[in-house]
Amino acid sequence: MKNRIRILATSDLHGVIHPNRSQDNKELNQGMAKVHTLISSLRDENTIVIDNGDVLEGSPLSFYHYTHNYNEISPMTKAMNTIDYDFVNVGNHDFNYGRTALMTHLDNLGAPCITSNVSYKEKPLGPTYVIEQVAGKKVAIFGIVTQSVPLFEDHEHIKNLRFRSAYHTAVKTVDLLKRLERPDYIICVYHGGFERDLETGIPTEDLTKENEGYRILKEIPGIDVLIAGHQHQPLCGKAFNTTYVQPGSNGAYVACVDIYTDTKTIDATLLENDMDASSEILQRVKEESDQCEAWLNEVIGHTDMDLTIQDALNDRLNKTQLATLFNLALKDATNADLCATNLFGYAKGFKADITRRDIINSYLHPNLVVVKKITGKQLRAYLEKNAEFFTIEHEYITASPYFNQAPKLYNYDMIDGIEYTIKVSNDFGSRIISMTYNNEEIQDDQEFTIALNHYRALGGGGFDVLRPLPYVQRTNKTMVDILTNYIQAKGNISFAPVHNIHVIR
Repeated sequence: MKNRIRILATSDLHGVIHPNRSQDNKELNQGMAKVHTLISSLRDENTIVIDNGDVLEGSPLSFYHYTHNYNEISPMTKAMNTIDYDFVNVGNHDFNYGRTALMTHLDNLGAPCITSNVSYKEKPLGPTYVIEQVAGKKVAIFGIVTQSVPLFEDHEHIKNLRFRSAYHTAVKTVDLLKRLERPDYIICVYHGGFERDLETGIPTEDLTKENEGYRILKEIPGIDVLIAGHQHQPLCGKAFNTTYVQPGSNGAYVACVDIYTDTKTIDATLLENDMDASSEILQRVKEESDQCEAWLNEVIGHTDMDLTIQDALNDRLNKTQLATLFNLALKDATNADLCATNLFGYAKGFKADITRRDIINSYLHPNLVVVKKITGKQLRAYLEKNAEFFTIEHEYITASPYFNQAPKLYNYDMIDGIEYTIKVSNDFGSRIISMTYNNEEIQDDQEFTIALNHYRALGGGGFDVLRPLPYVQRTNKTMVDILTNYIQAKGNISFAPVHNIHVIR
């Protein structure tokens, strides 16, 4: 259309190409193959197609690729090249497999990277901004990613990378554009989300600067469109004279922003991805997908126990033995005094025949395992933070909502090696009423070693107490590696259930 500029945007695709869910092969409205069909139906000569990061990690196929074909072009790179993106931003999870994996992706991608607040040895990943002439108008585009990446990521993966403030980069870029370029429209592509309710301004999370979308909207005039991400929430609207979109995750939605140059109006919608899957993309990734499927279906062990997840809340209230198994594997690999694991919301656990698929679908993320030293006082603070996961509603214990959002199921750890009691009716900071090691109360100055994933060890999820703890061991192995090795070595998984965590009203 002559008087319309169209922007199509995806975000947080997380390696999902196929529409079928790995756990049960159920077809969903998701995946790059369907995204291709949807974008192709909407694209014209006045369209700009943008991805907002978190591409390389998050699916069994991505995990397989980076554990078997690391130096080859990833399936996601192939899929994105088929879609023919115009620009890409990077997300925090794009650093999960290290800089080499990220640069292999970017170097083989047909679209330029526009991330401007990240640099490697002082060389930015992308330009300060780009200028596009579309429908006779000057459109400026710039990309930024949450500066909190170093709080999530293993330091080796981001060595020599510098992450500058997303907010302050946006302030300077918009000012520069107004003074030097005077574009008709400014588009900010931000791999970060909104820290406050967009209508009331009430905080919706801890204000750590991980997400600063609300602040950008409120305090930086001149941005016409903000494309957000990171939080996996489908959002669309207008605030402080800026149109915003956040396209959810896994390709479930594509954001469509239409700028009408004659009326100077901007319409934004989120389009559900209910199209047919593109055979072109599926064919391009078929060889590696077939290899991955065969690998996932390998049986690596057996169990006569019930290690399935039936109820997300109950299996945290009454510690599931799947968590015990995870911690037994950690203990075997590290010999740490204490072991801590979380369970992701998608975890389904293991049936009698344990396959690689079961493991990947229970712990998909490539979190490295580390061992740190912790005192009794620090351990209590760690457990108190964990205890905040629970609340009481109508006299029953339930999971606390994350401000006004759904509970973050992955943000609750279960620790083995000690026995402890959480009293949910007590105030925050005084919920741990018992904490023993070898049947004796733990003293503040007592020292332990604790094995846990690197995300949590770096303070991820608000566990700041763990960040300064000294390292004892860095395994360079993921939880998937450790769990797989343990199950293969045992052959048959059978152990006495451990009920060391007591959650009471």
